[in-house]
Amino acid sequence: MNICELQQEILRIKKENDVCVLAHSYQAREITEVADFTGDSFQLSVKAKDAPQKTVVMCGVRFMAETVKLLSPGKTVYLANPTAGCPMADQMDKDIISEVKKAYPDYTVVAYINTTTSLKTICDVCVTSSSAVKIVKKLENKNILFIPDCNLGAFVAKQVPEKNFKLLNGGCPTHAKISADSVHKAKAAHPDALVLVHPECKPEVTELADYIGSTSGIMDFARKSDKNEFIIGTEISICEHLSFEFLDKRFYPLSQNLICQNMKATTLVDLYNAVRGKGGEEIRLDSETIEKARLCIDKMIELG
Repeated sequence: MNICELQQEILRIKKENDVCVLAHSYQAREITEVADFTGDSFQLSVKAKDAPQKTVVMCGVRFMAETVKLLSPGKTVYLANPTAGCPMADQMDKDIISEVKKAYPDYTVVAYINTTTSLKTICDVCVTSSSAVKIVKKLENKNILFIPDCNLGAFVAKQVPEKNFKLLNGGCPTHAKISADSVHKAKAAHPDALVLVHPECKPEVTELADYIGSTSGIMDFARKSDKNEFIIGTEISICEHLSFEFLDKRFYPLSQNLICQNMKATTLVDLYNAVRGKGGEEIRLDSETIEKARLCIDKMIELG
């Protein structure tokens, strides 16, 4: 069976079994083409909540599938590839942050959505890369403990200088591969291109960018811009998706190393097996965990 035939079979089976398929934007092209919704992690969770299907398959990483379950506890949620994790989400756990909170008792704990459900149960508010600045500005407390991404935290801190930030040494290993030298080399190769980067990049990189934003923000900027060339500073698949969407524009990866192995772990065959009920892993969260973890997400919704 070739890719096209397998895609057609997935489309048939998911309709027959009443399954909603979610694909993060970093997924391979052949997966996003058969998904019901494609986008950033929290955006997908909201889409799943409003979708009529009672079964959801997430093509992404574990914390994303867990977030879907948090927002839709009554639905059956599967992670298409059970091995797909997020190194950043796994860097800090509930025990570590509980100890940090003791050292900084007067700090509001702001958790990036890229955290485990267990860790979210002891955090005050959750944020996404697109909502972080807006939400932190609205918090009454001036003292902010931002976890786990120190690069995103530094970006937010720069936008909200009136707050006191405590950052820990965590972050996305994929975005951390980019250096200022990478930007200079890309600009030398493509002098007319705008540089669009994710705030998970190092400050030395974001300082050289023409635009800093979430994955969806980067894609929207490229869509609306009257420019024709862009250097993309996030997971390399975004260049591919944008190239398919705009054949008359040119998109260049900021680095060829911008490949998230965890996002690439999910294959079209994984999705095929998941939609027919013969693969993937069902995400199970107990009611107490859901209740506690939802508090910081509900606070995010309230403020954002």
